Amino acid sequence: MTKYVAAAIAAGIAALATAYGNSKVISKAIESMARQPEIAGEIRSTMIIGVALIEAVPILAVVVAFIILFV
Repeated sequence: MTKYVAAAIAAGIAALATAYGNSKVISKAIESMARQPEIAGEIRSTMIIGVALIEAVPILAVVVAFIILFV
């Protein structure tokens, strides 16, 4: 029973942290684009790379949760 709770907590915290991280990255990127519209393309591509790296966290958390459950 505790394995299921541990897996749920791990995945849940990772999802919350990812949502917070993505919101910060996107809001700062939009703020930067508003201040310097001439480099909006560079900021957008950097933002997409940052969001993709942040999205790796919950994927790894789900893998760890599955390992906790099945080992």
